Amino acid sequence: MASRAKLRGLSAGVSGTGIALGIAAAGLAAALCNRQRARRAEARHPPLGRFVEAGGLRLHYLERGEGGPPIVLLHGNGAMVEDFALSGLIDLVARHRRVVAFDRPGFGHSARPRNRLWTPEAQAAVLVEAFTRLGLERPVVLGHSWGTLVALALALNHPQAVGGLVLASGYYFPTVRADVPFFAPPAIPVIGDVIRYTIGPPLGRLMAPGLIRRMFQPAPVTPRFKAGFPVPMMLRPWQIRASAEDTGLMVPAAAAFRHRYQELRLPVAILAGEGDRIVDVGRQSARLHRTLPQSVLTVVPGLGHMLHHDAPELVAGVVEAIALAAAEPDSAAAN
Repeated sequence: MASRAKLRGLSAGVSGTGIALGIAAAGLAAALCNRQRARRAEARHPPLGRFVEAGGLRLHYLERGEGGPPIVLLHGNGAMVEDFALSGLIDLVARHRRVVAFDRPGFGHSARPRNRLWTPEAQAAVLVEAFTRLGLERPVVLGHSWGTLVALALALNHPQAVGGLVLASGYYFPTVRADVPFFAPPAIPVIGDVIRYTIGPPLGRLMAPGLIRRMFQPAPVTPRFKAGFPVPMMLRPWQIRASAEDTGLMVPAAAAFRHRYQELRLPVAILAGEGDRIVDVGRQSARLHRTLPQSVLTVVPGLGHMLHHDAPELVAGVVEAIALAAAEPDSAAAN
């Protein structure tokens, strides 16, 4: 009897080891497959612009036009310079101004080393160095969505480096966000690495169409975005990490800034789509406008989070108005 019990125990142990090895082998195969998919995505979608070394990393940027003050565009979470290019905003602004759109650290073709916490302040510090290297003197900075936090960090921590702000579809005050516990885990060391190299990319492929529709609602996804935005670039394991980190940092970043907004002494325009399903317009954009009585608020009926795709001419007009205000002597003196 004892011998049979020992054999059953040994058999169970061997079976358990076999299952563990099978899971490990499947995970390794998935990781290799996802890495290969990511490299194929990069080959199919090479850099549209050039690179600048700043803050110890390579930043990818796309530049068009000439004339000052220059305009800097900073995309939201998960996006890249293609977002602004496909919207037509770059071409519209470049008719009158030099415009530079950056891939923020970790997105598109910009690097994101793991040796620092990529808060809005950390990203702003890198961008300020890039401004100097590219000769961008007191640009007007347009931030979209998560990019508004970086734009605010630039204006608050480096006021002499920024001439004006255009804040589109932004998140400015801390709230409870149901998306944070769902999308932030890939940023966790070890466990997050496993997620983003195994189930993260295929799960992202399943979820992407619905998430993109929600970003555009109540308007439909534009044909140009649907046909041209490189979704596979969003699903690379290293960009999933950047997106997850940004998701986890969003609420604390807004909490850190909420008491500093009145330090701003430069022209500010706030833009929002009335039907935004990603951020609450009343609790975010309208509240920021009340906090900054010198700001200009534009809420566009019938549009959502991606208003720069549905109303690029309106956004370009707001950018031009802030650029003209930033060029006035009183505006420069205020900083």
